[in-house]
Amino acid sequence: MEITAKMVKELRDKTGAGMMDCKGALAEAEGDFEKAVTLLREKGIAKAGKKSGRETSEGLIVSYIHPGDKLGVMVEIACETDFVARTDDFRIFARDVAMHVAATAPACVNREDVDLKMVDEEREIYRKQAEHEGKPAKVIDKIVDGKIEKYYSEIVLLEQPFVKDNDKTIGDYVKETIGALGENIVIKRFVRYRLGE
Repeated sequence: MEITAKMVKELRDKTGAGMMDCKGALAEAEGDFEKAVTLLREKGIAKAGKKSGRETSEGLIVSYIHPGDKLGVMVEIACETDFVARTDDFRIFARDVAMHVAATAPACVNREDVDLKMVDEEREIYRKQAEHEGKPAKVIDKIVDGKIEKYYSEIVLLEQPFVKDNDKTIGDYVKETIGALGENIVIKRFVRYRLGE
């Protein structure tokens, strides 16, 4: 199938990837647009993996105040250079993350930050629910593990589905942005304020 300039432009507009990367992904996907998007995301993730160990000493603190002025968020996002921190793409990414935090109220950034006591309490609740429902003992552990994974996806920022695109998590969005900007990016911390809380 012939890869047209229009196809490349559409893919570039959707993914933010470079022109040659888009053309290559479309060729590899034999013109299948969605498959090309997936290929670029996978390559972005591969690029992100290579960059994940690099030091992030620059970045931004971004604030977002929800309309009505009763909910506000501050997020610290780090990158490798001040040059990238000042780009529009990095600022858009940071603002998207702040808006996401405002909308979803995660408890922490990473799974490692979750209080293990809370997880143990949730695990015990899920176990008792399964027992109460009469589930066989041999499947209770699998049921509980599944519910714990869902619990993480609700409270851990990087594991939450992105509010602007539920097909990817915030972690996926970070990796895509790393691939697009060519630098390691880390969401360091956030704070969310709601009036009266």
